Amino acid sequence: MTDTIDSLCKNCLRCVQSCPGQVITKVANAEYKRLGNSYWTPDIIRRQWFQAETGRIPVSGAGYGGPFSGPGFDDMWTDMSEIVRPTRDGIHGREYINTVVDLGRSLRYLRFDAAGHVVGDAPKKIEIPIPIILKDLPLGSLSESVFLAMAEAAQAMDTFMIAPVKEWKPYLEPYKAHLIPLLTEAEIDTHGELIRGVRIIEIQLSDETAARLSRIRAAYPDVLIMVRVRLGERSGEEVLALTRAGADILHLCADRDGNVESGNGPRFVKDVVRSVHMRLVEAGCRNEITLFASGGIAMAEHVAKSIIVGADAVALDIPLLLALECRLCFRCEAGLSCPVEVENIHPEWGKSRILNLIAAWRNQLIEVLGAMGIREIRRLRGEVGRAMFFDDLERETFGRLFGKRKKRESVGN
Repeated sequence: MTDTIDSLCKNCLRCVQSCPGQVITKVANAEYKRLGNSYWTPDIIRRQWFQAETGRIPVSGAGYGGPFSGPGFDDMWTDMSEIVRPTRDGIHGREYINTVVDLGRSLRYLRFDAAGHVVGDAPKKIEIPIPIILKDLPLGSLSESVFLAMAEAAQAMDTFMIAPVKEWKPYLEPYKAHLIPLLTEAEIDTHGELIRGVRIIEIQLSDETAARLSRIRAAYPDVLIMVRVRLGERSGEEVLALTRAGADILHLCADRDGNVESGNGPRFVKDVVRSVHMRLVEAGCRNEITLFASGGIAMAEHVAKSIIVGADAVALDIPLLLALECRLCFRCEAGLSCPVEVENIHPEWGKSRILNLIAAWRNQLIEVLGAMGIREIRRLRGEVGRAMFFDDLERETFGRLFGKRKKRESVGN
């Protein structure tokens, strides 16, 4: 058999046109079309593979080829007006663009005593250099090698990786400064030593969480408390209650395709995060807490868009699997073997692939910030005035003529 070197093909079709016998044809690979699902499309998967392999931004040709509307993040456009001002682009060293975000609570205001000294202690805060942490993976043939690759990548980037406490093994101990154990409330009482050795813990939300936060804080005063909130109809009120109860960080989770179930049909994660953010703004306490968003974040532009609608940072899951060459065939969910044997990767190889992917995403984030004329990622949070939403434009333009849209399609399968 001769290697057809398809991996080097540039699709110029010269071979087809120049073949004297006209025996050469080219068709799309059927396996490529079967990758992923309607949300995690073959094109998205291919782009993440390229970035994980090279650390470079995919270049598709001149200009943006769309889509310009559609479900999910596609109906949101960012204001790139500053891209025509090269003296302010600042994306490759001429001007500094900061992507550092703070994790933890902030004071609503300062109080001073009669001598002019600040009263009370400042809340504990942690800085991470990029608005991204690594989330526990929702599927995949996971193994010690996969967890090690993620932990080493989190340590190299000086960010964090969420690890369910049931997966916490001795080989992860060297990385615990960059790990966030995910616990249920029942597990908090039995893992005191583990909690004292980390900087952040994450708790699954229950009906008792808000009431127990003060007791957990008293027991572990040096640890930031993050609460995982499954987004739904009551998310706005749940988040407000947890903010007032003293949580440091809230992790707003949609499903892996970014869908959120509600009584009026599925909503997309960006719309729900936006409503949660605005609920906290209306209550006057948005600046007191850090918000993470996760679910449906498939491309670098989704990081910027999640921050624009109100998140401080995002937690990635599926893109990490794609970095390890996962095909999203979902065989693992049926208990079948992984066709690329993700579980057998070398940790160093996995770490380099994840670092490449995040580096490419960070470069794209800086491109977006530079094009928007913003030099500080923290300034991007909630800047919906620098974005346009298709639904809003459609309603304002055609709503008076045609009325309200009757049904909105869900995203993904």
